[in-house]
Amino acid sequence: MNQTRNNNTLQSLIHVTAWGLVFGLPFLIFGKDENFDMISKLTHHGVVVFSMLVVFYMNYFFLIEKTLFKRKIGRFLLYNLAMILLVGIVLHFWQEASIPPPMHLKEKLHQNELPFGISFLLRDISTLLVIAGLSVAVKMTAKWYKTEAERQEEQKERTKAELTNLRQQINPHFLFNTLNNIYAQIAISPENAQNSMLELSKLLRYVLYENSGDFVPLKRELDFIHNYVELMRIRLSSDVDLKTEINVAAKDQLVAPLLFIALIENAFKHGISPSSPSFIHIDIHENDKQLICIIQNSYFPKNETDQSGSGIGLENLHRRLEILYPHKHIIRTEKEGETFVSELIIPLTN
Repeated sequence: MNQTRNNNTLQSLIHVTAWGLVFGLPFLIFGKDENFDMISKLTHHGVVVFSMLVVFYMNYFFLIEKTLFKRKIGRFLLYNLAMILLVGIVLHFWQEASIPPPMHLKEKLHQNELPFGISFLLRDISTLLVIAGLSVAVKMTAKWYKTEAERQEEQKERTKAELTNLRQQINPHFLFNTLNNIYAQIAISPENAQNSMLELSKLLRYVLYENSGDFVPLKRELDFIHNYVELMRIRLSSDVDLKTEINVAAKDQLVAPLLFIALIENAFKHGISPSSPSFIHIDIHENDKQLICIIQNSYFPKNETDQSGSGIGLENLHRRLEILYPHKHIIRTEKEGETFVSELIIPLTN
């Protein structure tokens, strides 16, 4: 609403300034004439400008909206021609009655074999045609800017709704994967499963209630990652080498929530074997106002019958990055020998 009001105020100011220049500029020239008759020139030029205003704003407020924008081009041209002829004729007769032109100008026009009145009438009509065309140009430009602003606002609202939907997808996806892990612990170690449920309740508080905005303080996100890793550590055997290194000083910076968790979940899903030594190394650090997350893990891909995850996490991650950090992020997930490497780099903001 405020933006619309500001745009209308700006447009009004532009119109007033432009017509003020049109009205005032000739007087700068007239002022150099010692025989300058202020009242006469002011009246004459004022009527000319008024005729321009009539043609301009009749188009601007009525004819363009009612005919041209509704693709009634023939009617638009007809109405304009009739209006311009009427205004031009009225202006011409007023000029002849109020300020007859000098004799030498009449003689010059007669030499061109054109009746004196027709020459001036054609001049006035030509000027008004230009004014009508200018009105169309200004109106079309204003409509384009308005349409573009509305399009951008609609796009912004769609993006906001999509982000909300993506965040809502994270919650059940995260819960589904974590509960699968806890379920696997129940038969092996009920005590660990009980501790895991307690830790999960803390994580869910952040997932469900504390990341409703597009950005959160980095400290809260890092605490969430640390707590999640420690929750996963409970169920790991001694054959798993799990290392976490978080080296970030600027924890008051802002970051989009729940971006790294998709990569970390993926590492736990594919990086641990129940029968072979395995490892997960997580390194999160900052460098030149960027937050860098590098995850290296052993690679034990799941078979098609494994239902521990639907893959929605990585798809969700890519889409959120495109929206929140367009052309400002780097994401890489690839296998290097027997190691799977995930890397995500995003900028830090205040």
